[in-house]
Amino acid sequence: MKKLGFGLMRLPLLDQNDAGSIDIEETKRMVDTFLEKGFTYFDTAWMYCAFKSEEATKTALVERHPRDSFTLADKLHAGFIETKEDRDRIFNEQLRKTGAEYFDYYLLHDVGTDHYKKYTELDCFTWLKDKKEKGLVKHIGFSFHDNADLLERVLSEHPEVEFVQLQLNYLDWESEGVQSHKCYETAVRHHVPVFVMEPVKGGTLANVPDEVEETFKSYHPDMSIPSWAIRFAASLDNVQVVLSGMSNMEQLLDNTGYMEHFKPLNEEEQTLIKKAVDIINSSIEIPCTGCFYCTEGCPMHIAIPKYFSLYNADKQEVATKSWRPQGEYYTRLTHTFGKASECIGCGQCEAHVHSIFQLLRTCKKSQNTLKNNFFLNIMVK
Repeated sequence: MKKLGFGLMRLPLLDQNDAGSIDIEETKRMVDTFLEKGFTYFDTAWMYCAFKSEEATKTALVERHPRDSFTLADKLHAGFIETKEDRDRIFNEQLRKTGAEYFDYYLLHDVGTDHYKKYTELDCFTWLKDKKEKGLVKHIGFSFHDNADLLERVLSEHPEVEFVQLQLNYLDWESEGVQSHKCYETAVRHHVPVFVMEPVKGGTLANVPDEVEETFKSYHPDMSIPSWAIRFAASLDNVQVVLSGMSNMEQLLDNTGYMEHFKPLNEEEQTLIKKAVDIINSSIEIPCTGCFYCTEGCPMHIAIPKYFSLYNADKQEVATKSWRPQGEYYTRLTHTFGKASECIGCGQCEAHVHSIFQLLRTCKKSQNTLKNNFFLNIMVK
């Protein structure tokens, strides 16, 4: 299997204000081109494209190509199940909507502290193994948005899992909030292949600062800016496939162009990636080295560096991105640590970084300035 996968979440639209208005004819052309170039992996989910992605998959892919000419992944999301009966209800509907007869890959979607509890209570891992035994699913796994410690626990408790899908890109690689690198290494230790989501951070790494763009273009004038992000993820040995949500033919031709005969990043390119990260991070809102000295003795157990990391990541996102994962990571961290809004202003962290205390105190008092930022809005809830 080639290392590029077609994520059917950002399909071409007839109306940019209607996520369900999929341009089926353009999607057909893109699917055909993707297959013609030797790529086979397609990824959909229950709620993608306003719940229309699975039906578009049937029309553009399943009904028009031999079933053994492609592989298809689908997912069960904890947000749409409350009972054990819901598992089969949704799964059977997914089979009907896609017309696929079986799924090559099936994932428990968005595993984190909260969803893992529900998946465990509803015995979803056993249920998924049963689907594999019946031939309705060929490979079982899960997608993951949480910290490396929880990933370690899930993989230890479920050695039957065959792959894990991680948010992984060069900007989140050393993020203390997202922990791409730590999660990747956890998967490696468990000998579990990694499927990559968000390699371009939903477009964020396609719109880099001018200095970064000049750096990349001076080395590879003909390579697109997103290609650096996708090749970074694909260059990792334990990565089996990198998903890219492609919303037009131009993006698909670009991605398949450099991934058709993929070559991992060389040492010079890796150095340029690190330089790009430094440039992007030089303009972050809150400089923080993640030393965690400021958390020592915090009576509310607030994970200040982790929260700052998520805050900085959110500020780096492109404004047009419809969904940002940082709020989800934050919520899950609060299952272990105190909420930012629970700061009591004791000042113990001031000895290390005076601005931390000032920021937390200001965020609690100045609610009118928090309307457009997910992290600061969470602080005052």
